[in-house]
Amino acid sequence: MKVADFNQWKTVFDGHASAREAAGIQGTPYRNPDDDSNAVVIGTAPSKEAFISFFSAPEMQEIQKEAGAMGPPEVKFLEGA
Repeated sequence: MKVADFNQWKTVFDGHASAREAAGIQGTPYRNPDDDSNAVVIGTAPSKEAFISFFSAPEMQEIQKEAGAMGPPEVKFLEGA
């Protein structure tokens, strides 16, 4: 995800850990060392549907704006093999 300021984004991300936890979503943020405006989160969710429902809620859209997101995140869903 492109962000205006990684540190601001991470502060907001960390501040909403309890909401993600309540939804059963876990995520670890990473910074691209070659591009400070590129934030990546790798995580798990109870289901694809739960993830989509949580992150498409209007309040989450506002939180992403507050965090400095510069557009929608690129999301990939994977299953364990």
